Amino acid sequence: MKLSSETLSILKNFASINSGMEFKVGDTIRTMSVGKNILAEAKLKDSFPDEFCVYDLNQFLSVHSLYKDAEIDFDESNIIFKSGRGKIKYRKTAKEMIVTAPDKNLTLPSVDVGFTLTEEDFATIQKSANVLQSTHIAVESEGDKIFLTCYCAKDDSAGTNSIEVGDHASGAKFKMVFLTENWKMIPGSYDVELCARGLASFKHKIQDVDYWIALEAKDSFYSEV
Repeated sequence: MKLSSETLSILKNFASINSGMEFKVGDTIRTMSVGKNILAEAKLKDSFPDEFCVYDLNQFLSVHSLYKDAEIDFDESNIIFKSGRGKIKYRKTAKEMIVTAPDKNLTLPSVDVGFTLTEEDFATIQKSANVLQSTHIAVESEGDKIFLTCYCAKDDSAGTNSIEVGDHASGAKFKMVFLTENWKMIPGSYDVELCARGLASFKHKIQDVDYWIALEAKDSFYSEV
C-alpha cells in the first residue's frame, strides 16, 4: 500500500496527541492521549490491510519520508518500506506498550452549547494563545452571545483575546474551559458541541475527522436561566 498526502497529514496530527498508534484493518484510525482527555477519529482515503501498532508515530513518518514514493508491506514482525532497490524493516510494537483508543464510539451525554468555529477564528485564537502564552481557552457566554476566549487562568495580568462566535438562544450563562495544549485539531472549520458535564466534540466540516476533548472541571460552569 501507499499513503496519500491526506493520510500523512492526519497521522502527523495524531502523533501530536499520542506518539503510540494502533492501526486496524480498514480505513478508520483512532487515537487517545496518554492522559485520556483527548480522543480523535479519522476516516482515511487509504485502507490498511494489516493490524499493527507503532510505538513512535513521528519516527514511523520520518522513516516513510526517507523514500520519495514508499510502498508499504508487512510481515509478522515488521512494517516494510520499499522503493526501487531499497527496503527498510521497521519493527512493530506490542499493543500493551502503548495507550490505545477504545473501540466503542463516544457520544456526548447531552448538548448544552453548539456553534460553528470557522477556520479563520480557529487560526486566530490559536495564534493569539501562542503570542499571549495563554494556558486556557474558554467558550463562554453572559447570556445571548457565545465568545471564544484565550487567557491565562493563573495570571490576571496576562493579555486575553475574545472572539464572538455565535448566538446562544437559551440565555444561560456558562464558561467551559480547555487547556490550550489540548487543542490539537488540524486547521479548518468545525461544528462544535459542548456538554456541561465535561466534554466537547469538534467535527471537521470538510474532512472526516472528529475530536472529543475534556473540559477543565474546576474552571468550568454552566448556569441554567
